[in-house]
Amino acid sequence: MSHVRLWKFEVPPATEERFLTAYKADGDWARLFATAPGFIRTDLWRDGDGIYLTADHWESVEAFERFQAGQGDDYRRLDAELEGIAGIETFVGAFDLVD
Repeated sequence: MSHVRLWKFEVPPATEERFLTAYKADGDWARLFATAPGFIRTDLWRDGDGIYLTADHWESVEAFERFQAGQGDDYRRLDAELEGIAGIETFVGAFDLVD
């Protein structure tokens, strides 16, 4: 069973370029996640109004929790470094694939 974590972002035009660098499939977040066993990929979608969605795919919720336990400091450090570029951030939820 796979696990997906979804986020919604309302990105200001002034920070859009930096946002894309950080949140795209091979961006800062995905590179950090890729250091953890069980990470699959990150997807980034954009609508026509500057709204973005990210989906971080993990093999399981346990894989994500192991990442948080082992690399939580790196996660928080990157989050602080990128503070403000994403505009309004909303955690949509964490979902498991239903077979």
